[in-house]
Amino acid sequence: MGARKPRDPLSRERVLVSAIALVDAEGMAALTMRRLAAELGVEAMSLYHHLPGKGGLLDGLVDAVVTEITSAADRAEADAARADWRARLRLRFLGARAVMLRHPWAPALLTGRPAVPAGLYVYYDGIVATLVDGGFSYRIAHRALHAFGSLALGFSQEVFQPSAGEETDAEAEEAEMAALAERLPHLAAMVAAETHDAADPTLGWCDSQTEFEFTLDLLFDGLERHRPR
Repeated sequence: MGARKPRDPLSRERVLVSAIALVDAEGMAALTMRRLAAELGVEAMSLYHHLPGKGGLLDGLVDAVVTEITSAADRAEADAARADWRARLRLRFLGARAVMLRHPWAPALLTGRPAVPAGLYVYYDGIVATLVDGGFSYRIAHRALHAFGSLALGFSQEVFQPSAGEETDAEAEEAEMAALAERLPHLAAMVAAETHDAADPTLGWCDSQTEFEFTLDLLFDGLERHRPR
């Protein structure tokens, strides 16, 4: 009988890779320390040597997603090194969006943590640098960050959309739409007209790729009017 291949030692990175694979496949509700330990083939207590409990695990997931976003931003900067500010930001934000579409649980997690992840400051510093290099003042760059909101991270927070990746009951949704049509006919007509195809990349009802890029271009057009000639 051949010797058994030694298992990779447990590490923070290995735990997070397994956690991301689990929530990508089954959603955030599936993520528990016991389930994650089973996926890794270890005892649950072993995880606490690398991540201090469920809160530490969630913070680790956020850090991993932010690292993906900053890596996507670096690639965008390389791809658009000679482009203008608008093209550079567009590629940066669409790179972040690709990360969010790979991990549809990430928007809710990012916005739900009590503190801003340290890596995001580096990411936003790059956005401000792009704007200033493009001729904008720091005052307008500051206002632009407020206008971009979560678009800079690849998703849009909307009043009418469910949480990212949320399962919906078709029968209940149909009944809700019927009630909506009776009480709020214009909103109901808009919903009926704007329901997206299942293949459209989306992180919620109001977050299709078309709407995301439309909003970006609208903001970029507005900012251009404030750029010194």
